[in-house]
Amino acid sequence: MFSRFSQRAPQAEAVSLEHYAERAGAAWACTFSTSAEYDAALIAERRAAGVYGPRRLRRQLFLTVAGIGSALGIIALLIGAFS
Repeated sequence: MFSRFSQRAPQAEAVSLEHYAERAGAAWACTFSTSAEYDAALIAERRAAGVYGPRRLRRQLFLTVAGIGSALGIIALLIGAFS
């Protein structure tokens, strides 16, 4: 019984080692040659998804309007206090 398992084990180990070697080789493959290319592709993908889109513009517009409104309110209070 022992001899039967010892003959199959090296073949199974060889097949599994080849499989793991192929998977490891695929894991090291990269489509980008530099990190700058990766960053550019990542930013382009995020822009296409709308991450850098209108949400930022709306927030900036809201803060600008709130700042102008606050400034006008302070000016009105100062005019009312010194009149």
